[in-house]
Amino acid sequence: MFKGILITKDDAGYKAALQTIDPTVLPEGDVTVQVEWSTLNYKDGLAITGKSPVVRRFPMVPGIDFAGTVTESTNPAWKTGDKVILNGWGVGETHCGGLAEVARVKGQWLVPLPKSFTTRQAMAIGTAGYTAMLCVLALEKHGIKPQDGEILVTGANGGVGSVAIALLAKLGYSVVASTGRLHEDEFLKSLGANLVIDRAELSAPGKAIGKERWAGVIDTVGSHTLANACATTKYRGAVAACGLAGGMDFPSNVAPFILRGVTLYGIDSVMAPLSVRQEAWQRLASDLDPTKLDAMTREIGLSEVIVMGAELLEGKVRGRVVVDVNRD
Repeated sequence: MFKGILITKDDAGYKAALQTIDPTVLPEGDVTVQVEWSTLNYKDGLAITGKSPVVRRFPMVPGIDFAGTVTESTNPAWKTGDKVILNGWGVGETHCGGLAEVARVKGQWLVPLPKSFTTRQAMAIGTAGYTAMLCVLALEKHGIKPQDGEILVTGANGGVGSVAIALLAKLGYSVVASTGRLHEDEFLKSLGANLVIDRAELSAPGKAIGKERWAGVIDTVGSHTLANACATTKYRGAVAACGLAGGMDFPSNVAPFILRGVTLYGIDSVMAPLSVRQEAWQRLASDLDPTKLDAMTREIGLSEVIVMGAELLEGKVRGRVVVDVNRD
């Protein structure tokens, strides 16, 4: 038996609770991990509150991320004592996830913990930071260099946005952070933002095409914000879209793409192949300043997860939240 958050759905309704979990709840897998740290992402907030049909199997342990130590393995790639990370693969949605003391998963879903990170630091990064790195890689591979101009980061106070700012700043880019929490101006500048703007400048319906400004964009918001970002990206610039905090719609048109040659990259972190994950984690190990990571991270225990999940959806949480699954 072990402790964790368990989501159930029955005649009494949808419920998430901290409780003692029977190991029979865990699905099949060839690697068992003693989880040390997990984290809270936007998708976890949706799963815990039930505000979106993220969970598709019940009962379910939520948590799309975890880091810990292998305790059992029949997979030749892993042995007892290995330190591992898991991000995505439907964990916390269709396969029990990381917000518990124990997880059982498929070995091919795991990546080794970089030697430069502790398991806590890996979860301070989590899927949010790993996704931010995938976005940065997309802009780099497009050929965008620091001298090409400003990079816009939307949803800047969130997990992806915070890590993206820190990464871009370390790499020498000039970063403009868009946020609805202008009182966090100093925090965002401490991460490396050169300028902070009100999200209202981008969130209303805009023109088909606007004045060129951004060499590149990392967008976590979607909807009108993404449409306006595309409309104001420079000739042959690129936009990396990875989120939908403002909506799943994309009220845009073809003008930025056929008149300015703008490229829109869709960033998927859930099912990304192993080689892509390994590249992202290797770059995080070399390009993310640990002091910036500490500044954007808050630690909680399992008993605080449910309340924090709701607050995350309400936009009340800045940066990253790590969960010590071995304390209430």
